[in-house]
Amino acid sequence: MDIQTWTFIIVGATFALYIGIAVWSRAGSTKDFYVAGGSVPPLANGMATAADWMSAASFISMAGMISFLGYDGSVYLMGWTGGYVLLALLLAPYLRKFGKFTVPDFVGDRYYSSTARMVAVVCAVFISFTYVAGQMRGTGIVFSRFLNVDIEMGVVIGMIIVFFYAVMGGMKGITYTQVAQYCVLIFAYLVPVIFISIMMTGNAIPQLGFGGTLDDGTYLLDRLDGLSAELGFAAYTSGTKPMIDVFFITAALMVGTAGLPHVIVRFFTVPRVRDARTSAGYALIFIVLLYSTAPALAAFAKTNLIKTVDNVEYSEVPEWFTNWEQTGLLKFEDLNNDGRIQFTGDPATNELTVDPDIIVLANPEIAQLPNWVIGLVAAGGLAAALSTAAGLLLVISTSVAHDLFKRTLKPDLSDKNELWIARIAAGGAVIVAGYFGINPPGFVAQTIAFAFGLAAASFFPAIILGIFYKKMNKEGAVAGMVVGIVFTASYIIYFTFLNPEANNPDNWWFGISPEGIGTLGMLLNLAVALVVVRFTKETPGEIQELVENIRVPGTRK
Repeated sequence: MDIQTWTFIIVGATFALYIGIAVWSRAGSTKDFYVAGGSVPPLANGMATAADWMSAASFISMAGMISFLGYDGSVYLMGWTGGYVLLALLLAPYLRKFGKFTVPDFVGDRYYSSTARMVAVVCAVFISFTYVAGQMRGTGIVFSRFLNVDIEMGVVIGMIIVFFYAVMGGMKGITYTQVAQYCVLIFAYLVPVIFISIMMTGNAIPQLGFGGTLDDGTYLLDRLDGLSAELGFAAYTSGTKPMIDVFFITAALMVGTAGLPHVIVRFFTVPRVRDARTSAGYALIFIVLLYSTAPALAAFAKTNLIKTVDNVEYSEVPEWFTNWEQTGLLKFEDLNNDGRIQFTGDPATNELTVDPDIIVLANPEIAQLPNWVIGLVAAGGLAAALSTAAGLLLVISTSVAHDLFKRTLKPDLSDKNELWIARIAAGGAVIVAGYFGINPPGFVAQTIAFAFGLAAASFFPAIILGIFYKKMNKEGAVAGMVVGIVFTASYIIYFTFLNPEANNPDNWWFGISPEGIGTLGMLLNLAVALVVVRFTKETPGEIQELVENIRVPGTRK
């Protein structure tokens, strides 16, 4: 069977599975809709957390970034992996013990303020929409290539699927759908890279093949460095980013992970605090399976890409090349009119433009793997994008229904009406997310890095101080969140939308890129919060006692 037939079969089967699970586990109450009734087993929650956290950026874009940036791309690998460890150790058990449905709920109660709650709602919605834009974009890319539709139509198809199981099932439906999506995405990620590792290095373990030798006895990374140098690129294993930017991007991704509302809420779905710790451990194991494989996949893909396309007659390019050209994500411009593809590191002579987001998806085709593997990778990419998109849409809907309406505007709202508002909000969020997926602020990983920076600059200081500094008051928390997110968003918007021509190290503040500015925003947040708390009213005694209580191991909820 051809690639498209295999893709229809595999993707169709997985979609049927997701929808079937959503129908089986549909939410019947607000507690089901928000936190799956608080009854998810730790193992299942670990898999769901891994799927929620490993978005389109992890599956589709991260290896592509490493392929093209080499050493510099490792910031994404280090930041996202380290961030999950930070979340599991510092935040998850304490937030679960606090026992609230959402991050704005935690902020509102911990800082005894409806203003703090509203600021947190605005931050949650802003961050989630930025993040979900990358997921919907990833969905559109997969559909555009493998179902032969425009990226815009691919985004619309993804919207319809997410709308169905997110709106119907809520957190309960999403959780068990994400368990299935994790199984699909990890299988789809590992199978092709194991095949390619055996073909290139004779080693079935990609992590070992990455450091191994090729058929001619040369080390893979030495060969890749040599190929890169020959074509005028920087050596694959060398870095070109300013070190301060490497540090700030890594830190922004780490603390941004620890502040992401859609991941944090997963720890409210288990019965006990101990289960939150256990599920965090499971999730880390499941995440490592993909993240430890990404550098190998990136190196294999870059080596195969260079060998396949450089200095090849355009009339003789393989079928995968023309297929990806149709999506607009792979472009050839014959500058010297010789009919051959020149792939170089010099913009003046380079004739091939490759979007980093296609590397993982095109990798099986480039390596000439069986068609069923190519269809499997398409299903995996969709699973990664849709699983995270659903979690983010739930954050938006719960922020509107629970934190805005139930806790602020209409406290006497019935459970049934609150559930209806949550579903309507989720539907509206799907539409807005689709718009941003069609008109994203950057490629997938870059867009999602912006979301992490916003989370780092707004939520992380408020949460960490709320847990570990009992005297932090509402005035300090609100001032810090507002300053952090306004500064970070302004910097990103200026260099990404208003003045993209100036988006280079010469114009960045202190050499910090928009992807890394969230770290500076976080530091400003902390500084403002700690200064304001010294000149405002002390935190009430009962709140200080509550903070002490959530840190005491023997008093679990």
